Amino acid sequence: MSQNPFRVDVHHHFMIPEFARAIMKATKLREVYSTLRATGLANLKDSIDKIDLKWSTPKVLEWMDRNQIAAVIGSLPAPVYLDDKRFFPELARRCNEHFAEVINQRPGRFGGFAMLPLPDAGAALNELAYALDTLKLDGVVLEASIKGVYLGSPEQNELFDELNRRNTVVFIHPFVTPSMDVPLASLHVPPYLVEYVLETTRAVTNLLFSGTLERCPNIRFILSHAGGTVPFLIHRLGLGEYIPELGKKVPQGVASYLRRLYYDTALSASPHGLRSLQECTDNSHILFGSDYPAAPEEVTVASIQGLDKYTGFTDEQRQAIYRDNALALFPRLVGANGT
Repeated sequence: MSQNPFRVDVHHHFMIPEFARAIMKATKLREVYSTLRATGLANLKDSIDKIDLKWSTPKVLEWMDRNQIAAVIGSLPAPVYLDDKRFFPELARRCNEHFAEVINQRPGRFGGFAMLPLPDAGAALNELAYALDTLKLDGVVLEASIKGVYLGSPEQNELFDELNRRNTVVFIHPFVTPSMDVPLASLHVPPYLVEYVLETTRAVTNLLFSGTLERCPNIRFILSHAGGTVPFLIHRLGLGEYIPELGKKVPQGVASYLRRLYYDTALSASPHGLRSLQECTDNSHILFGSDYPAAPEEVTVASIQGLDKYTGFTDEQRQAIYRDNALALFPRLVGANGT
């Protein structure tokens, strides 16, 4: 393969100083650090100044070049959902405008998924229009659940219908922390070890059996972390087809809906995950993802090594996963080559 940067990373996290400062003003300090710490972006000894230094364009470009990554599509690492219906839309707007500024400085190397101020559906629709029509962002990021409400629930129907009308790329990312009113299993381990993949699985299950995937065929969904446990559970989820009330929501069969979703390889580039993923979808729906900087550079290197060493891909298939499949979703990045 080429020695120039060529990979396109669809799972990259921006850490915006504006976001950190705004959340600092709106929430208790302890809750902010809990949220950031859950993603590995901060610890209790960090100051706001140190958080600011965690992400910068020059630093990320150096990381990209070291790992032959031509372009990244960024999203916020850990949205904090707030009850203030005035403040949160303003925060989403500032963050999305910051995304646009970063992209405009280096349009061949950066893309961005817009943050939407859910659960306020009206505000989310307004921000969707602004983010896509004015800022020209590349899609939206949605959390698997928001205050215990999973994607595809009835209160989100209008939003999903609009996403479908716009043929939007929607990046689904899980996030769980004890401060979010989401019940956690009583496990004394970080939530990203188990709860994250289960959150994605729950969201996909709800999208299936709410009828959202049937009703909204034009949305291009990207599932983070190889779809959580979805590929492994494809047969078990298919048992829902035999339950009349659920089966009518998936008239094409569960497997057909899961096959058309996209799956990134973040934290999943191992034979166990990749083989299961290949049973769920075809190669054209697998995308490279790093999860940087929520996951350190060592994980990026290990992920690339895992994909390179995996014997289940041909060189052509590996090239498609690293680059070509993403370019089909984000054609404006076709010329991305690290310059």
